[in-house]
Amino acid sequence: MPKIIWLLIIGMSTNVIASSFLWPLNTIYIHEQLGEPLSAAGVVLMMYAGAGVIGNIVGGRLFDVIGGYKTLVIGMTFALGFAILLAFNHEYYQYMAFLTGIGLGHGMIVPVFYSLAGSLWPEGGRRPFNAMYVAQNVGVSAGTALAGIVAAFHIEMIFVANSITYLLLFLFAVIAYRGIQERSTSSAQVQKSKNFKQQNMSALRFCLSGFSAGSLTFNGLSNISVHMQSLNIDLYYYSLLWTLNGLLIVIMQPVMAIVVRKWVTTLKAQLITGAIIFAGAFLVLTQAEVFTVFLLAMIILTFGELFVWPAVPTIANKMAPKGSEGFIKELTVSLLGGEMIGPLLGGMIVDHYDMQTMFFVILSLFIIAIISFAMYDRPLRKSNKKLPLQS
Repeated sequence: MPKIIWLLIIGMSTNVIASSFLWPLNTIYIHEQLGEPLSAAGVVLMMYAGAGVIGNIVGGRLFDVIGGYKTLVIGMTFALGFAILLAFNHEYYQYMAFLTGIGLGHGMIVPVFYSLAGSLWPEGGRRPFNAMYVAQNVGVSAGTALAGIVAAFHIEMIFVANSITYLLLFLFAVIAYRGIQERSTSSAQVQKSKNFKQQNMSALRFCLSGFSAGSLTFNGLSNISVHMQSLNIDLYYYSLLWTLNGLLIVIMQPVMAIVVRKWVTTLKAQLITGAIIFAGAFLVLTQAEVFTVFLLAMIILTFGELFVWPAVPTIANKMAPKGSEGFIKELTVSLLGGEMIGPLLGGMIVDHYDMQTMFFVILSLFIIAIISFAMYDRPLRKSNKKLPLQS
């Protein structure tokens, strides 16, 4: 693996560690500490995710126009500035405003890491995207573990830890990525390739509609923390679930490499398999009243993640026109509308009905995801194009 990919892994992991001080505890802090209903917490998380979508769009476009290094510095400056403000001001409306600013910066950063990985190691195929995916989950594992420790000391210290981590990330990026030479930065290269057919975009959008449904369900998990506390399960165990999630994803990579090479060999099969496993995890959650059942559900959900999450960036990169790698990562991430409405929808359902109803609504959404994944290549079949299905 090239040295620059290792540097990108460090940066991606640090970025996710910073965000992991906040996202597992957002709902708990807003609901328990600020006394707001779950739907109000959902509004905050929707604005955070919406800002992330805008950041994805801006970051992807800037990558294609001014390059990865400058885009990273701009995104990290936004994230760091608003993180410092949040560390000192975290009443409800301040929390909403500053978290939204962090979401904008964080959203700019993530697609650039994926774009750089793909453009700097094009011969790596799926591997640069797997590297970024694993880096994200190393960050999740470390960040959620640290968040649990910090929150046990004093929950408001998570804001200080978040800002310090973003500061370290900014300093690392300025030193490590200066002079980086990605392979698609000039504005002249941003023109779509003549060979980039509309059928490719149709197929990609079809696939992303399923990914959005899956993302919506995943973000509905933001309400699980409050549910666990209502069952008198300590906050530490909720953080432990996400720490385990990240660790399993890292540890299982060698096994997954064998599985996708020998058995689940196409990207479509990986998407459908993962969606079915996700649904199984939520079936288990409908019966969860003790920590061990939540733990079982998280283990099942993690295996679904291992199939689904790395597949879409790989599909997008295979379909990307030359010179628009940043655009395609922006498209991949920005269409995940589920990140915006998942927490809000989940909070409203729980406020007006109950947690069980939310679980069954989420299960129904997996039907949409499975159908979308099963049909995403139809536009390409109609055009008699060879599908980019092999991983």
